[in-house]
Amino acid sequence: MYKVFIVDDEAVVRDGLKRTIDWREHGFELAGDFANGREVLEVMEHTVPDVIISDISMPFMDGLELAANVTKKYPYVKIIILTGFDEFEYAQQAIRLKVSDFILKPITAHEMRELLRKVKLEMDETARQHEDLSRLYSQLKQSLPLLKERFLERLVVNGLRPSEIEERFQYFGLPPLSPPQLVMVADIDDFGTRQLQPEAANDTEILRYAAYNVLEEIAEREGLLLFRTREERLVLVVSGLADETELYEHACRIAEEGRFYIDKFLKFTVSFGVGQAVGSAEELPVSYKSALSALDYRFLLGKNRVLSILDFESRPSYDNRSRGDWDRRLASAVKTGSLQEVRQLIQQFVADLKESMAPLDACVLQIQKAILSLINTTQELGLDNARPIRLTDVYPFKTLDEIGAWLEDAASSVMSAIADNRNHHTLAQIRKAVEYIETHYAEEKISLQDICRHCLMSTSYFSLVFKQHTGETFVEYLTRIRMDKAKEMLQHTMMKFYEIAGKVGYGDPNYFSILFKKHVGMTPREYRDKYAKESRA
Repeated sequence: MYKVFIVDDEAVVRDGLKRTIDWREHGFELAGDFANGREVLEVMEHTVPDVIISDISMPFMDGLELAANVTKKYPYVKIIILTGFDEFEYAQQAIRLKVSDFILKPITAHEMRELLRKVKLEMDETARQHEDLSRLYSQLKQSLPLLKERFLERLVVNGLRPSEIEERFQYFGLPPLSPPQLVMVADIDDFGTRQLQPEAANDTEILRYAAYNVLEEIAEREGLLLFRTREERLVLVVSGLADETELYEHACRIAEEGRFYIDKFLKFTVSFGVGQAVGSAEELPVSYKSALSALDYRFLLGKNRVLSILDFESRPSYDNRSRGDWDRRLASAVKTGSLQEVRQLIQQFVADLKESMAPLDACVLQIQKAILSLINTTQELGLDNARPIRLTDVYPFKTLDEIGAWLEDAASSVMSAIADNRNHHTLAQIRKAVEYIETHYAEEKISLQDICRHCLMSTSYFSLVFKQHTGETFVEYLTRIRMDKAKEMLQHTMMKFYEIAGKVGYGDPNYFSILFKKHVGMTPREYRDKYAKESRA
């Protein structure tokens, strides 16, 4: 309900309006009626209406004077002027006083109802707009921390004009930066011994927020700017010291304190990159990029460190020519060397990169070449059974030691696949050799060279793997097959002994008899007689 005051020096007009209008039906509450403007102002000290319907001509204080006083002190109150004076100067003055409506007497009940309907619609719309603005203002207040972070991210990552920096600093109530200043970037190494599942996004977000709180306490104490980037890094802007050396020392102390408390109380580690000092807020992107460059050295030096760009920017340029064939040596060792040899090669490679303090891009290039060499080896040898290896497999790792361990595991997997593949191929060759022997055992001139040519193997390698798979040498296996065939013929045929000898590859019957007795423990005749007796029994 909107509150209404009626102001008119004629009591009959006031009584008529009160009787003929159902105020509540139209959304209004008639909160009072008065004979002049002075009375209204006195009451408005404790009760302020939403609408005043007032005559112009009244004693003590007329309607226009009342409108002037109300508009000055209560600009949100709507004023409707009723008058019997059809004069243009009153209308002009009412417009200047921002009177809501100007209506001539006499006014009918119908006209008053239409007027109230129109006024209510206007006031409802105004109320809705105020509610929308209030809601927007509330949303803006809730969004201010995020808006401040996005502004600081734009300032530090992309850079802004001085005028925009000053305006935004005032808007967010941020303390001004004094030169020199620098940027520090903190990045979580990992979450320690916690076994976080990939879907446990809430857990990781809580841990990240805990790290932010640790740095926030330090930032508030030291008067630093702190924000989070979209890449989940924490960025601090340090300023307020006139000397650059003191600024670097101060920044490193702050970073060391943050690193220590996160490690001690949260049980996981972060690494800090400390960028170069700059002379103005517009140059902060330069400091930010150098802080990221310093943080890249975590890849070589390990986690849980404070890394200053001053420690690395003066190092000599990296020369990778001495490692140009490392990927080929790795591939060769994987194909022909021992696992121990491959591990030593990878460990030496990691140690060389660390010693060289190569930039991250150069390290990544060498690692990618090593991965490609393993991928090419699996494709070249057709290792369908090998574990898939991709260039992106190393992306989750943040240090060279972690990638070195992964390379050792990947190389070991490829070597196991090679060994399995070789065993499978060799087994197929041995089966082929056995089939050849069992088919050609009757040929007197069958030789090791014949079988090796048939199986496409060298005699030395064939002799080695044949003994490994059968437990016998080629000659022992051939002789056993021939003796077994001879025993079958002695048992089931009446062929002469010399005929049997020829059937199993021996042109000399005497030599056959000697070998048979050596292997069976009796002569061919004795073996046939014994079998015949056993059959009759």
